[in-house]
Amino acid sequence: MGICISSASSEIHGSEAQDDHENVTVFEGSVDPLGAKRLGSVYSKQGSKGLNQDAAVLYEGYGEEDGAFCGVFDGHGKNGHVVSKIVRNCLPSLLLSQQHALEKTRIADDPDTRIQSRNTESQFAVNKWREACISAFRVMDKEIKLQENLDFSCSGTTAVVVLRQGEDLVIANLGDSRAVLGTITENGIRAVQLTRDLKPGIPSEAERIRKCNGRVIALKEEPHIQRVWLPHEDTPGLAMSRAFGDFLLKDYGVIAIPDINHRQLNSNDQFVVIATDGVWDVLSNNQVASMVWAAESEETAAKAVVDAAVAAWKNRFPSSKVDDCTAVCLFLKNKKQ
Repeated sequence: MGICISSASSEIHGSEAQDDHENVTVFEGSVDPLGAKRLGSVYSKQGSKGLNQDAAVLYEGYGEEDGAFCGVFDGHGKNGHVVSKIVRNCLPSLLLSQQHALEKTRIADDPDTRIQSRNTESQFAVNKWREACISAFRVMDKEIKLQENLDFSCSGTTAVVVLRQGEDLVIANLGDSRAVLGTITENGIRAVQLTRDLKPGIPSEAERIRKCNGRVIALKEEPHIQRVWLPHEDTPGLAMSRAFGDFLLKDYGVIAIPDINHRQLNSNDQFVVIATDGVWDVLSNNQVASMVWAAESEETAAKAVVDAAVAAWKNRFPSSKVDDCTAVCLFLKNKKQ
């Protein structure tokens, strides 16, 4: 697909600290003439279940000079590792192209945009990014389905994406990976969850699935985990309500339409952490925020989170297999400030 980022066509750098190099990508879209260090890190570590099916990207200088795109993608099923990497490689460019197309439409419809106030202009831009996210996610799912010689009927991936454009954050989410904001209060750093974990147990998600004749039922041995099943077969048992791929369930209420949120940043907001559920299953939002804030540097923050999650898995569930753990940390300003 021509919409994908590739190491041959872009300047892509992997940190030496990364355990699973091929699962993470850092793309420097612009170079700071003053040589200032980048304000982010990404890290992924394979669990004990087999292939690392997580993928992640941090794209700096995205959309505008101080913009950023970061995303994590948690694959599942036989070919989940393939889906997560396809989305990681293609979604940033696809989203940007969709936004550019919408911007051209806007200029054609209203060529004199200079008279708008700054607030109106900002809200207009946010709305365009919302539209671009919905369009890009729809096209991305179609592109996955068109892949030849690969079966994605029961394989897919979550996706949580955070865009920074100036003082605005736009967050798009499928599945149960999560985005959290770290903000300063009089009592120290506090975590603000930016996404919902989109699982079949959420009443509105379950209602949509059941209206499409899908079933939402938990297994007897896992009564706390609601899963999505075909109408008359006990398969496949997907533990999320939205995902890329998983085409066997796309006629039964599982969708690739993202849940989108917006946050206008203020002076107290310090960083964003996005991570796969391997992290959130064993660490709370505030624990993760505290670890990031206490990290030695921006470049080591993601590794600190993942290392803590792996240790927590081994301590809390010594007889269980450790899940893949992946995190991206995007600092909104230099920690020293």
